[in-house]
Amino acid sequence: MGRRKWILVSVGLPALVALWWAFRPEKLWINEKVNEPAPFDTSGGPQPILTGRFEGKTQQTSGRATIYKKPGGEEYLRLSDFTTSNSGDVHVVLARSDDQNLAQDVGKDDRIDLGPLKSNQGDQNYDLPAAAVTDLNKYDAVAIYCERLHAVFGLAKLQPF
Repeated sequence: MGRRKWILVSVGLPALVALWWAFRPEKLWINEKVNEPAPFDTSGGPQPILTGRFEGKTQQTSGRATIYKKPGGEEYLRLSDFTTSNSGDVHVVLARSDDQNLAQDVGKDDRIDLGPLKSNQGDQNYDLPAAAVTDLNKYDAVAIYCERLHAVFGLAKLQPF
């Protein structure tokens, strides 16, 4: 019986560590907070052009998403007073708000991924790629999307400021 226990431990322990690493269950209870200052340009302040409030979809999500235009023409997204559930592999994406199957389509190519969520709480900034500047009429929503679960945690429909 002793040999069976050692085999079970030698196989089971690495499997448990791998599962923990893949799913990181402790992140469900640990909140990470970030407070990035708004990026300012010395030649003048950025102008808000689009804004929207987050509505929770599969997870409670709140706050405001605002797209600003800098005097040089660059645009960035700012999440302010933002809160959502903590989970692994959560991204900030620009999506289409009129899509009925948003959760399935966000995971496909018809989106602009702005990168992983920096924190599940607080103010944070995301630069918009140059290609997104011309697509803001098409991509009129900001989604907090979990890649692992293929779920939209929250959605903010953008409207002119």
